[in-house]
Amino acid sequence: MIQKDLIKDDLYAAVNGEWLKKAVIPEDRPRIGGFTDLVIGVEDTLIKDFNELKDPKDVQMKEFLKYYNMTKDFKTRNKDGLKDIKKYIEKIEKLKDFSDLQELNKEWTLKGFDLLYDFSVYPDMSDATTNVLYLGIPSIILPEKGYYDENNEDGKRLIEVYKGMLDKILDIYSYSKEEKEKLINNTIAFDKMMAKYIKTSVELADYPKLNNPRTMEEVNKYSKVLNFEKIVFELIEAKPEKIIVEQPVFYEAYNEFVNENNFELIKRWLIITLILGESSNLTSELKQLGGIYGRALSGTSKELPIEKYAYYHATSMFSEVISVYYGEKYFGKLAKKDVKEMVESMIKVYEKRLNENTWLKEETRKYAIKKLETLEILVGYPEIYDEVYNKLKVDENDTFFNNTIKMTEIFVKHALEKWNKPVKRLEWGMSSNTVNAYYNPSLNHICFPAAILQKPFYSLDQSKSENYGGIGAVIGHEISHAFDNNGSQFDAEGNMKNWWTKEDYEIFDNKAKAMIELFDGIAFGKGKINGKLTVSENIADAGGLSCALEALKNSGENNYQDFFINWARIWRIKARPEYMDMVIKIDVHAPGELRANIQPRNLDEFYKAFDIKETDKMYLEPKKRVNIW
Repeated sequence: MIQKDLIKDDLYAAVNGEWLKKAVIPEDRPRIGGFTDLVIGVEDTLIKDFNELKDPKDVQMKEFLKYYNMTKDFKTRNKDGLKDIKKYIEKIEKLKDFSDLQELNKEWTLKGFDLLYDFSVYPDMSDATTNVLYLGIPSIILPEKGYYDENNEDGKRLIEVYKGMLDKILDIYSYSKEEKEKLINNTIAFDKMMAKYIKTSVELADYPKLNNPRTMEEVNKYSKVLNFEKIVFELIEAKPEKIIVEQPVFYEAYNEFVNENNFELIKRWLIITLILGESSNLTSELKQLGGIYGRALSGTSKELPIEKYAYYHATSMFSEVISVYYGEKYFGKLAKKDVKEMVESMIKVYEKRLNENTWLKEETRKYAIKKLETLEILVGYPEIYDEVYNKLKVDENDTFFNNTIKMTEIFVKHALEKWNKPVKRLEWGMSSNTVNAYYNPSLNHICFPAAILQKPFYSLDQSKSENYGGIGAVIGHEISHAFDNNGSQFDAEGNMKNWWTKEDYEIFDNKAKAMIELFDGIAFGKGKINGKLTVSENIADAGGLSCALEALKNSGENNYQDFFINWARIWRIKARPEYMDMVIKIDVHAPGELRANIQPRNLDEFYKAFDIKETDKMYLEPKKRVNIW
């Protein structure tokens, strides 16, 4: 029930207040709400399907079902125990020096095990027609650099949880008390050494700053104990002219922590990351224990039921196979055509707004329109899945662990083989059963998976006003990412290239700063919103909502109240305090309540729709209102 008398003070509470009182967060979830409700619905639908499917026509769906059933079979998995992983642990324990460690490079990379570096293949930010090699960093224990500050109580608490989890896991591996202490303490010590040189969440949110091309020779000089040239050659059988180093500061300090003095620490760190990384691929006890830290991060009291764990694990391995299956069965070609037309209509609105823009010079405006015209649209689901999935064969006579490792190798090889090959611009980066959407600046494409195209975002049962306040605003949001503080630095072909006049970009930058100020410092949970961290998503929200509103006007229907009410509805969320405290530190998105309440205040139509006056709490004085696109 909508409490319309409260809208003038708090749109979000007025729309979602009754729901918030009654909503119960499941014990195995950190949150419930608009997105999560759909996620749970998709899970339940597909799990029911998978349990009832006996003989699917698609060959790879048959392989998927074998793997799905194997994932759930903990009777067999518990019986298999630790036998498969122990040989890999023994390999680490036998390492004598960095030369020995380097011998593990190819095997560990292909199997998806953690190493002291992370090579991957993606489109070149400066030349988006070709895939190049990227050098990333190893994962750290805590969610973000700030958690490592000496006065950060959450960081201290989480490290204790991490220690307790490892203590229980290492008991299963029969390590002595002394061995356990060394493994745990050395791992944490090495992790802290690495964390000193990593980027903060705010720095990582500045996506173009990840583009740091280096020569092979320059990368090879990063380490005195590892030969990166040999490491790279083993992976792609070539000496690349360019490697993009995502965090140069980390590798410029590499010898500070990756050195002979720390070799024993590194060995123990490798053992722990292997044991933890593979915990969900072994026994039920290890799966449960291996999730303790993650549950502490989100405040969740229980692990996912076995069927839902199996759903996520198996669909992740066969993601495009499931993407085609779900899209064809639950979305179809007709809906795909309808939604694509809706996206195209939103692009036309955006084009009109660019043509009418008063602060862009002609040359910048023309190029912005060119970028819009070349924007590719992916809707619903892919028609076919990648040929790599045909290589996935389940050996029912082998263990679940070994089957998983073999399939991982197939995918890693496939990814590495893309090096120096042309980029596939229409390759899906998200499966159709995912409740989300995205914009890829290097491919200049937007994607709207089938799973998000449901109530309250979109439905034929809803009015146009509701649909535009839901999926219309989401579509506009993703289009706006092409022109946010990150996307604006990429051209129509997806290359990181300046296409702005100096004066235009200064105006845009000032508008972006105004958006930062609009959100920065708002108290939320135990912390405050970081305007710099969330600026790109807030710019996209503002552009999306504004353009959806104009598209609604063009449709001939203009119930602004329904439009803004559904906008508030899609962002409803009830979350655990631990989860929200973490989210505001690391997530580039503002919390749902703020997304629902702040963006409408920038639009005149909101004030007219609900007769908002200066004395109302939802009122924002005109000079503080931010309108970019």
